Amino acid sequence: MSETTLTPSRLWKHMSLDQRTRIARAFWSDTEATDDQVQAALLIAQQKKFRPKTVIGLDVDRKARHLATIGPMPEQIAARALIVYHLAEQRPLMGAFLDALGIKHENGLIQEDEVKPDAKQIPVAAAAIGKQFPVEDVRIYLNTLLCQDPETWGALKQVPQAQEPESGSKTSNVVP
Repeated sequence: MSETTLTPSRLWKHMSLDQRTRIARAFWSDTEATDDQVQAALLIAQQKKFRPKTVIGLDVDRKARHLATIGPMPEQIAARALIVYHLAEQRPLMGAFLDALGIKHENGLIQEDEVKPDAKQIPVAAAAIGKQFPVEDVRIYLNTLLCQDPETWGALKQVPQAQEPESGSKTSNVVP
């Protein structure tokens, strides 16, 4: 059995509709994601049989609902949506994780280039944020780190907070 690499689009596919909708809302609200938003509008238009102009003219909530129902998501759009969501909605979670790792940051953004966390501290930091924040938010965040930069965050593969729940729930965020 071969291991399936976690990618942003696979992470997207395994999230609940509510999670994808929250992430899509943040994506459409970001003023700096214009190029990716145009690509997402074209994708929605193609899959929903709308005119691109119609999609672009929709309000943020309607665009978010449409994007959330797209199954196969291009990597670039899924990656951008996950990053934008965390920057817009999950700064306290990001900051708490980096604090637990002893990594300097400003409001959840790492201040130095080439930061390499201590692999032994990652499970401790994950457990700490797992006690402070909703389990699904923690799971999405840890898996986003893992799929965005597996070399730096590879130790997250073994962290229970990043794993699928035992029940195999439909809201899991990791690739089975």
